[in-house]
Amino acid sequence: MSLNDKLFILFAGIVALLGAASLIGFVLARRATSETGRATIDNLNARIRAWWVMIAIFAVSFTLGRGVTLVLFALTSFYTLREFVSLTPTRAADHLPLVASFYVLLPLQYWLISIDWYALFTILIPVYGFLLLPSLSALKGDTEQFLLRVSRIQWGLMLTVYCISHAPALLTLDIPGRPGEGFLLLFFLITIAQFSDVMQYVFGKLFGRTKVAPAVSPSKTVEGLAGGGLSAVAAGAALWWITPFTPLEAAAMAFAIVAMGFLGGLALSAVKRSMGVKDWGSMISGHGGVLDRMDSLSFAAPVFFHLTRYFYT
Repeated sequence: MSLNDKLFILFAGIVALLGAASLIGFVLARRATSETGRATIDNLNARIRAWWVMIAIFAVSFTLGRGVTLVLFALTSFYTLREFVSLTPTRAADHLPLVASFYVLLPLQYWLISIDWYALFTILIPVYGFLLLPSLSALKGDTEQFLLRVSRIQWGLMLTVYCISHAPALLTLDIPGRPGEGFLLLFFLITIAQFSDVMQYVFGKLFGRTKVAPAVSPSKTVEGLAGGGLSAVAAGAALWWITPFTPLEAAAMAFAIVAMGFLGGLALSAVKRSMGVKDWGSMISGHGGVLDRMDSLSFAAPVFFHLTRYFYT
């Protein structure tokens, strides 16, 4: 089966599923009577609409090529870093490292991916960025909460630029016998991560009783994690044919994505709670900010990238 055939079947199947989900969501919204029920259905429908947007972006990205995909992810990193920094207290001495983060390290990271310079893009931020940012802050001579301020910028850069950039880096992988199919790996990663989030929400609302970490994220339950995680693993196994994995390997990869995505959502919820906010922003209607939708992907992308690169290239 050719790449175009796989993509046609994939997009047709997902459009059919989203159409059915939108219809069900419309019917449920009309029948909901309680305030809580309406809020739950509205949230679910907002997630379905976000999926429509995501599929449209995927279609445009594939049509216009790898360069456009990299630009879209670079913009995503820019907006998520901005959201992170906006909620993080900074001082005048932090302006220079912030400029370096936004206008030097971020574009350089994606440029290195575009030219497939693996050896440098994997160490640019965790090594050179790690050393550069505190040096720039120290030059300003402001020692007030120096370690805390620098750590916030470093962590935000790692999370929103370095980690997220591993998703489009899948396009650079050279898998024997499957030329040009990095886009399908990217589709697999994002689909499993987002499907897991949606199904954890659904199972949590339907059957959730036991809180995983109530002080950090009251909506995350053991039942939601189990039901949503197993659903995503099953979806991953069903999508094995678009990957270089066997069905069992695809299920294992999906499990890794689910596990890391859950930890990412939990960790970033803890960050938000520590700063006294519910959402990272308000850019996405019904979902908060861009980082609220990318939190699971930020943890899952580098793990999935390196597992795939190590075992399949």
